[in-house]
Amino acid sequence: MNQDAKTRSQRAVRQLLESWQRSGVTYLRQMEPLPELPAETTSPVEAPQEKPVQTVAPTTPLPRQSIVPPPQPTETSEEPTLESEQARKEMSVPRTTKSKMNKGDRQAELDILATQVSKCTRCPELAETRTQTVFGVGNPRAKIMFIGEAPGADEDKQGEPFVGRAGKLLDKIIEACQMKRSDIYIANILRCRPPGNRNPTDLEASNCRGYLDAQIEIVDPDYIVCWGSVAAKNLLHSDLPIGKMRGDFYEYGRAKVVCTYHPSYLLRNPSAKKNVWEDMIYLFADMGINLKAQG
Repeated sequence: MNQDAKTRSQRAVRQLLESWQRSGVTYLRQMEPLPELPAETTSPVEAPQEKPVQTVAPTTPLPRQSIVPPPQPTETSEEPTLESEQARKEMSVPRTTKSKMNKGDRQAELDILATQVSKCTRCPELAETRTQTVFGVGNPRAKIMFIGEAPGADEDKQGEPFVGRAGKLLDKIIEACQMKRSDIYIANILRCRPPGNRNPTDLEASNCRGYLDAQIEIVDPDYIVCWGSVAAKNLLHSDLPIGKMRGDFYEYGRAKVVCTYHPSYLLRNPSAKKNVWEDMIYLFADMGINLKAQG
C-alpha cells in the first residue's frame, strides 16, 4: 500500500469513527488486526483514462444486534455538523465485493431490521406524532436503490415510501426506464414523518443513519439515486445545491450514486422533468442500457 492509499484509508477510518461517535456509540469490540498483504505489482502498460468517479466514505453500520436504538434517547444540545460544503471527493475507501447473500436471506435480514425500526424512539417528537414507521420496500437484491428524504402524510398512513402524488410521478419515471417498482428498492433518509412535512434535522438524520446504512449493506445495490437535496446532503455529506450535483457519479461503498431532483419538486416545476430524464439516461447508459433508443 503506497502512502497515498494509506492516507485515504486513515481518513476513511477517522470519518467512520467520528460518525459512530455522533450516533452515540461509546464501545467497540476489539478486533485482531489482519496481516498486511504484500504489495501488488504494477503493470507497465498504462490503463486507459476514464472519467473519475467521485468517492464518499460510507457510514458503515454496526453488526445487526448493535443497531437497535437504546430505549431512552440521549439528549444533546449539539447536532452533527457537516465537515465540508462539497461531497467528500477525497475520501476514498476500497470497493467491497458484491454480496453473495441470496434473496430470501436478504429479505429476512430486512424484516428483522424493520421490526427494530418499528420500536425506535430515538427521536421523541417523531415517535410521538407518527402513525407508523415507513421502513422501505422493493427488491432486496435490487441493482438500483432509490433514497428520498422522509415520509409524507400518505406514506405515514400506508407505511410505504413514495405513494402520494410524488410517488405516482416516480412510478411513471420508473416505467419510462422500462422497469417496474418491484425491481427497485426504495427507502428514505428518515423512517418517520416529520410534523408538517418539514425537512429532517441533522440530529434526526443521524439517529436514523444506522438503519439506512444497514439497508444499503443488505440490499447491496450497484447504483443509488438520491432524490432531492435532502437525500444527497445526508448520504454524501454535501451542502451543494442538487443542480450542481447532477451529471456526476459519486461513490458510496460499492455503489455509484446519482443525484437528481425530487419528484415533489417536479410537481411544482414541470420543466425540470427533462433534467431528471437526462439523469436517468446518464445512469442507465453506465449500465449499458440506451434509454434514448427505448423511448
